[in-house]
Amino acid sequence: MTIEEGKAAPEFSLEDAAGNRVSLGDYRGRYVVVYFYPRDDTPGCTKEACGFRDLHDSIRARGAEVLGISPDDGAAHRKFTDKYDLPFTLLCDPEREVMARYGAWGEKMMYGKKTVGVIRSTVIVGPDGTIAKRWRRVAKAADHPAKVLETLDSLAAG
Repeated sequence: MTIEEGKAAPEFSLEDAAGNRVSLGDYRGRYVVVYFYPRDDTPGCTKEACGFRDLHDSIRARGAEVLGISPDDGAAHRKFTDKYDLPFTLLCDPEREVMARYGAWGEKMMYGKKTVGVIRSTVIVGPDGTIAKRWRRVAKAADHPAKVLETLDSLAAG
């Protein structure tokens, strides 16, 4: 499946840190920021998560929710959430199936070498369930949450 702006977002259902099932469809009628990241409590991932934390109230004020997805298990997500006081839901994709459907798992360059892994990327799913915006590769994790907020502003302005 190709992820394209204006097309339907692939449905998913994954476990959160507490083992509860969370589905994309649970958020129908709202914007959903779904960001894919390699690993809890690593430098880039921490900067990105803390950026979403710091902007969380502003993001929610625009009618949006944030979901983070990584291959980590619930215990790692709980530790990461508690350590950095993250107010949004982190989901577990240990088989990387959702990541693969969203183009967030595959070949990438890391320190000048080709490798296979999580591709840091983000989509904003619109209230109608279509992809409103897609970032195929996020280069600067620390700056990315502010760009997401700016995009939510422009989507709201219509």
